[in-house]
Amino acid sequence: MSGEGSLPLFPLHTTLLPGAAIGLRVFEPRYLDLVRETGRSGEGFGVCLILEGHEVGAPATPAAFGVQVKIEDFDVGADGVLQLRLRGTRRFHVERTRVRDNGLVVADVRWCDEDPDDELRPQHALLATVLDHIIEQAGTAFAPATPALMDQASWVSWRLAELLPLSEQQRLQLLQLDDPHQRLQQLLGWMP
Repeated sequence: MSGEGSLPLFPLHTTLLPGAAIGLRVFEPRYLDLVRETGRSGEGFGVCLILEGHEVGAPATPAAFGVQVKIEDFDVGADGVLQLRLRGTRRFHVERTRVRDNGLVVADVRWCDEDPDDELRPQHALLATVLDHIIEQAGTAFAPATPALMDQASWVSWRLAELLPLSEQQRLQLLQLDDPHQRLQQLLGWMP
């Protein structure tokens, strides 16, 4: 793990992964404050799976691992609610949390190391073929910017984790693994 920091959290009933995108409607005052603050500072915020609680109301208990997000796009819907398009960036481990007066959960985090640029190992080549077929069915929104990414263990592991019909707990389990080859092996083990 590399480095420490403080990060406001937006707990969701979803495990967001590095490189994955998600749409989010923001209407609670604490989260509108979070978007305003992080927009000014440029620091971003964290998204963690909710282990206990709900997305609205009382502060939820977040998982110990999450992903920092950047805001790619925003708009205000016809109903006046702020709509964000977020993309997961780097992983973090929550060391400790505190709750602000407005109900916003802030975490002291330790940043996880970036994945190495390792190529797929022969025993995981089948997974790249599976991913290629899934992308073919899902459409170009998930297609790599360059075909060379289909040879990269990290990219293939994160996209499979995003696109396969996994439970949120399974995605969280993968988010906790530092080695992309371990993630690929776990994904292989879950396949029928």
